[in-house]
Amino acid sequence: MTTLISSRRRPLAAAALCGAVLLAALSSAHAAVNPPIYMTHGVEYMSGGIGSDEAKLMENVAPRWPATFEFAIKDHKGAEFAADVHVTVRDSKGTALIDNVVSGGPFMVARLDPGTYEVEARLLGNTLKQTLHVLPGTPTKVAFVWPAGTDMASAGTRTVQ
Repeated sequence: MTTLISSRRRPLAAAALCGAVLLAALSSAHAAVNPPIYMTHGVEYMSGGIGSDEAKLMENVAPRWPATFEFAIKDHKGAEFAADVHVTVRDSKGTALIDNVVSGGPFMVARLDPGTYEVEARLLGNTLKQTLHVLPGTPTKVAFVWPAGTDMASAGTRTVQ
């Protein structure tokens, strides 16, 4: 059985269809796009968080990744996000799984297997290290915060808007 739309309803149906298409196009134009996912030594990772939309996106996806790293520089008012941080992650045997990768923003997530890792974050020659314990099914987050008053306080930092 074929259903026909009367001539009176045809313009309304066409207008509704055009409105739905326009609404879908506008909403997707404002949606944040995932930063690219990279792989090194069999480990997937993603970094980003520049701008408020991308920062929200990274915070939303972080619980689905086993490990999350945050980078900031402490100033007199609080902390300012840092980017362009060189990150190395070594397993318990000392093997670099993520080796000198540069973060594309203040957040980095990685699909690390359960285990113990040493994470090294370098910003303008200043290195911070932390031990990371990844447990099965439990996302882990570590923050690297460099002290204020160093020569790196202006370079490699970006304020999230």
